[in-house]
Amino acid sequence: MQIVNGFSKFSRSEKLNWLNRETNLSQQTLEILDTHLHREEAIQEVYGDLSENTVSNYYLPLGLAPNFLINGDLMTLPMVIEESSVVAAASHSAKFWALHGGFHTNVLGTSKVGQVHFTWSGDPETLQAIFNQNMVLLLNSVTPMTRKMEKRGGGITSMEIHSAHPELPRHYHLFVRFKTADAMGANFINSVLESLASQLSQMLENDVSEGRLEIIMSILSNYTPESLVQCYVEAKTEVFRNMSPELSADQFARKFQQAADIATHDPYRAVTHNKGIFNGMDALILATGNDFRAVEACGHAYASRNGSYSSLSRVDVSEGSFRFSLEVPLSVGTVGGLTGVHPMARASLEILGNPSAELLMQITAAAGLANNFSAIRSLITTGIQQGHMKMHLGNMLRQLKASKEETRRATRYFANRTLSYSDLSAYLDSIRNQNQQE
Repeated sequence: MQIVNGFSKFSRSEKLNWLNRETNLSQQTLEILDTHLHREEAIQEVYGDLSENTVSNYYLPLGLAPNFLINGDLMTLPMVIEESSVVAAASHSAKFWALHGGFHTNVLGTSKVGQVHFTWSGDPETLQAIFNQNMVLLLNSVTPMTRKMEKRGGGITSMEIHSAHPELPRHYHLFVRFKTADAMGANFINSVLESLASQLSQMLENDVSEGRLEIIMSILSNYTPESLVQCYVEAKTEVFRNMSPELSADQFARKFQQAADIATHDPYRAVTHNKGIFNGMDALILATGNDFRAVEACGHAYASRNGSYSSLSRVDVSEGSFRFSLEVPLSVGTVGGLTGVHPMARASLEILGNPSAELLMQITAAAGLANNFSAIRSLITTGIQQGHMKMHLGNMLRQLKASKEETRRATRYFANRTLSYSDLSAYLDSIRNQNQQE
């Protein structure tokens, strides 16, 4: 393969012709790329403009998880994910907890953060003094940019200058807190920060003869520990009396707590534990056109805030009562960005009743806690693989090119048996050999 120049300016057919020359794509692959384009040209233009060098669409299923009772309201959650067990787990948990009080949620804060990173060669006290004297002027300088956001209840809420890490001498940052109402607000925050950086540079240049300020970068932070939501479920332990034939209700609750406690103290377990939380959260975040990479990065940083990586959820069992809770930072939006452009994101938000950003935070946390509950329940009872592999049976059958009749027989055969890819392959081989002999 050779370096190509001006690739972004190629038409779609030119991109594919180049790719075909360089990689010798099969005709089947070329046809797949064509068939995954949207049949309506206007909608395909929307999808094509979402990214760079688009040649096709990559489909993921949009599933529904019903029976989510959140703060007394019954909801159906749209979920986009390639792992079928996630939607099934969310649905199963949602129905169980809908019968036992539902999910309770509370937004603790919605503050987001941006930083202007810079170096200052002069006296730190002089820097701080001049900033304090001119902070109102700095804020006023960006009023034309913040006015509309302020009318929606957002805008800048605080601004400070901090010294950077000891390993970065003479490095500082302007630390700015924002509220962005129902928008995720990345573009708004970054635009305001760049304007503040310019004003700060001019301010120091005009007021101080000794010392030089150099702007390094202006950028929002995806770590938003003050944009925080809590979610919990609680009930008497007796609600678990039918969870497992081997465990009493109290035994189930205690074993569940032990599993959660392990994730609190063991990072190897905590990572997988939290991944189970993000299974549910990411699926909803993706469905609503939000940034699941930012949500995950923020969540993992929050899980490490005390110096070691730990579980985001906690369990308390005492005096016959069970409480399972999740605290997680979330920065999401329901207006602007992809949420206002992507047809499926708009449809997903409509399924949710067109929620505010704060309500979407709460719904997302409930999705995460629901999947976490299902995962731990499986781990301490049947084991994760029994249900997990059963949900993947369809995928494996397609990989093995099973016919409709073979699929029917295999589904019935493995209904009460442990499933593995090799066992399924062997079973299909036995059916096919039998048919050949007949």
